[in-house]
Amino acid sequence: MNGRGLDHDGTIAREGALERVPAAFAPVVDAARARIAETFGPTRLHSAYIYGSIPRGTATPGVSDLDLQLALHDEPTEADRADAQAIEAALDHAFPQIDGVGILLSSTRLLLSDLERHDAGFFIACLCTPLLGPDLARQLPRYRPTAQLARETNGDLTRVLPRWRARAAEAATDADRRTLSRLVGRRTVRTGFTLIMPRWGGWTSDLDRSAELFGRYYPERVEQMRVAASTGRTPSPDPAVLDLLINDLGPWLAAEYTAVHGEKAPRP
Repeated sequence: MNGRGLDHDGTIAREGALERVPAAFAPVVDAARARIAETFGPTRLHSAYIYGSIPRGTATPGVSDLDLQLALHDEPTEADRADAQAIEAALDHAFPQIDGVGILLSSTRLLLSDLERHDAGFFIACLCTPLLGPDLARQLPRYRPTAQLARETNGDLTRVLPRWRARAAEAATDADRRTLSRLVGRRTVRTGFTLIMPRWGGWTSDLDRSAELFGRYYPERVEQMRVAASTGRTPSPDPAVLDLLINDLGPWLAAEYTAVHGEKAPRP
């Protein structure tokens, strides 16, 4: 992999690996693997993946969260979601080195579908590290940092902003605002990076590097993007931070994104 996150053929390299997991998080990953296998079993689970800072090797004990994706043989049910939530709570309670656990549930049909080829498929193939079961990436193409990939992965910020505003208005506690600010910060940085990704010609998921690369093309907005990156790593309860990201940087970014790449196609 070169300095732009690409393999020798110019395709985006898979960014994580189990051998990169920091020692402090190895027991967390082992426990997650065991609980997932025990809870879902081979009849429900096709494969499981870990993504984010832990498999990238950049996680910070006590700050980073544990992110997991499960690929199920069938469409997720309410029972599947309840089981996933139980695993989330158990792992979060057992390991102080993580600050929260998130488990995504999807069917293999969705993850391999043509409709999701440049969104969920890209996510599995390039951003997820196999943890259990056969790797779906073997059935997916190699990806390049193109405008189509940018649009399909992050081209729907215009539709997301109203939901964020509603959640911000309903947030009653500091904990509510921290949870929302982490989500908003990360998504804003990802959108800012994919806005400039085809021009830069590479890939990274690192929040700080993404913000700095964005600043090469939009220096007038780089300080705001740095705030987004900081908030994505260390969420803030300050309503002013959410207001900055949702009502200032967000609308500008959505308009610029649409002007440059267009919007993601609506899902049926």
